[in-house]
Amino acid sequence: MNYQHAFHAGNHADVLKHVVLLAICDALTAKPAACFALDTHAGAGLYRLQDARARRTAEADDGISLLLASAPRQPLVARYLDAVKACRALHGADAYPGSPWLLAHALREQDRIACCETESAVAGALRHAMGGDARVAVHATDGYAAMKALLPPRHGGQRLNRGLVLIDPPYEAQIAEFDTAFYAMRDALARWPQGIQMLWYPVKQRRTLTPFMRQAAKLQTKATLVVELLVRADDSPLRMNGSGLLILDPPWQLATALAPALEALRGALGETGADTRLHWIREPA
Repeated sequence: MNYQHAFHAGNHADVLKHVVLLAICDALTAKPAACFALDTHAGAGLYRLQDARARRTAEADDGISLLLASAPRQPLVARYLDAVKACRALHGADAYPGSPWLLAHALREQDRIACCETESAVAGALRHAMGGDARVAVHATDGYAAMKALLPPRHGGQRLNRGLVLIDPPYEAQIAEFDTAFYAMRDALARWPQGIQMLWYPVKQRRTLTPFMRQAAKLQTKATLVVELLVRADDSPLRMNGSGLLILDPPWQLATALAPALEALRGALGETGADTRLHWIREPA
């Protein structure tokens, strides 16, 4: 795979994904039972925003750096910024946490995390970033295959009935990636219907997403939520104008909590034409 997330770490898409990821983790940990998180396309787990790759694109300047400078006081956004600061306290002022680091930061001693990364060098960097955390298993394997192999999750001979699957592919296959993700999510619903699933996707031109959203509406969930942050108008195929998250069976009241957080992110990161979307494609009963 040619995609390297180090070029894009801390951009507006990471900001959205990680704000929502932490909100879901906090909902899971509000109950005492152990939970499980599977990160299917985990990356290196920890990034340096001053290294040559990050500076070549400078995408973090319009993402996490801009958000830290404005520091919105909205609680979910502040929660995320506190996590970034905690990462920097441990790893240095230019550190940025990937989703595996944030999962380990947000989840508890009794919880378990599995992270998948196909590139052997990146998987090695991920193991180093996790620092030998016994809760975290790093698998140098395809994340979609891991959804079949690891779901439903078990620990200590017991099935874990609560948790999250984060699917964050690089979209090197472009529109074809949506089909792969759809079938993986449909299969995971049958294997682990109690789990939450969250798929990240880029937004360039909205019309290209319509067929997938029609497919997603057919998934047999209790509820399906779409969350999007557009930092500019979604009318150019040449750059990522925003990103979104398709969330299957989200925690209760997540949508209500996210509405002001999205507005805070739009205000902090948005350019002309910026917008947000928060709607159900399958409404909860």
